[in-house]
Amino acid sequence: MTAQGTAGGRLRAYLLFVVAVLYYFLARSLAIHGAQGLAGDLWSPLIAQAMLVFLLVLGYAAMGFWFQRQLHPISAQGLAGRGGWTREFGLGLATGWGIAVVCVLPMVAAGGIAIAFSTRRADWGWFAADAGFYALAALGEEVAFRGFAFQRFIDAVGPIGATLGFAAYYAIVRSLLPGSSRASFAVSMALGVVLAAAYLRTRALWVGWGINFGWKASRALLFGLAVAGVNNNSPVVQGNPMGPFWVTGGGFGLDGTWIAFAVMLAALPVVFRITRDLDFKYNAPEIVPGGIPVDVEAAARAQHEAALGPDRAAGPALVQIDGVASTLEPSPGGAAPAGEPAGAAEAAGASEIPGNLASGT
Repeated sequence: MTAQGTAGGRLRAYLLFVVAVLYYFLARSLAIHGAQGLAGDLWSPLIAQAMLVFLLVLGYAAMGFWFQRQLHPISAQGLAGRGGWTREFGLGLATGWGIAVVCVLPMVAAGGIAIAFSTRRADWGWFAADAGFYALAALGEEVAFRGFAFQRFIDAVGPIGATLGFAAYYAIVRSLLPGSSRASFAVSMALGVVLAAAYLRTRALWVGWGINFGWKASRALLFGLAVAGVNNNSPVVQGNPMGPFWVTGGGFGLDGTWIAFAVMLAALPVVFRITRDLDFKYNAPEIVPGGIPVDVEAAARAQHEAALGPDRAAGPALVQIDGVASTLEPSPGGAAPAGEPAGAAEAAGASEIPGNLASGT
C-alpha cells in the first residue's frame, strides 16, 4: 500500500489541500493589490491575472517540490509540455465555444441580440488585451481549482469526492460575485464537474483550460454578452440581449440561467468522447511483471535427474586405457598381437629359436 493509501497519507494530503486553498486566497489578494500599485484601472485587471497565474504556479511548484518531492513540480500540476498539448487546448477551445453557441441559440430564438461593431484600430488593440485577460483568467482558475490543491484532495478522498467537493468549492467562490443566484451556483457546479472530468481524463490542464477560455471568451468577445455580471468585456462587439430573463440571465449573463446548467450537463459526455484517446494514453494501467524469476534450464536439469537418477543422468564417463600389457601369444609368422609393438613380437620369437640355430651352427 502506498503512503497516500494509508490514513496518515490521506491526512497529510488533506492538510496540503488546506494549505493550497489558503495560499490561493493569499495570492489573489497580493495580485490584486500589486496590480493596482503598478498600473491604472484600465490595465490592472490584466496585470492582476498575470500576477495571479505567476504566484499560483510558482507557489504550488514550491509546495510540490518541498512536500511531495516532485522532480518536475510545474508539470505535475498539469502543465506538462508534452507533445500535442496545443491540440488538447484546441479540443477544449472548440468545446467551450460550442457550449456558448448552444446557450446563445435560445436567446436568439426568444428575442434576439442587438449587436454593435466597432472598426476603430484602437478598439482592436483592446480586443487583443481582453483576449489575453480571459486566457489568463481561465488558466488561473485551472491552476487553482484543478491543479495542486485538487490533486491533493484526490489523494485524500478519491477522484469522485474531489470532483464534487471542488465543484462546490468553485461554485461558492463564484457565488461571491455580485448578482449571483441559485442558477449561477448550479451552473458553476456543473462547469466545475466538466472541468474536473477534463483533468481526470487527460491528467493535464490543457483541455480544461481550453473549455474554460472558450466558454467565457466566446460570450464576451464574439457575442458581446455579460460574463458573470461584467458586460464591458469587448470594445469591438457590444451585444444587448432582448429575450426574457430566464433565457438571458439579465445583467449577470448566461452564467445565471438554467439553460446553461442543462447545457453543461449535456457537455459532460462530449468531454468524455473527445478525451477518449487521451484517457487511454495517460490513464491506462501500467503493466508490471508479476510472479517470481524462474531458471528454466535448472528446472529441466532437476526434472531429468529426478527421472533417471543422478548416476544415469550424468551420462557415461570417458575412460582412457594406458600401459596395459598384453598376455596374448604371438601369432604364427611373427605377427604381433593387437596392442603390442611389432618389435616386441620379433624379440619374443627370436628367444624361442633353438640355440644352435640362433648361433648359426
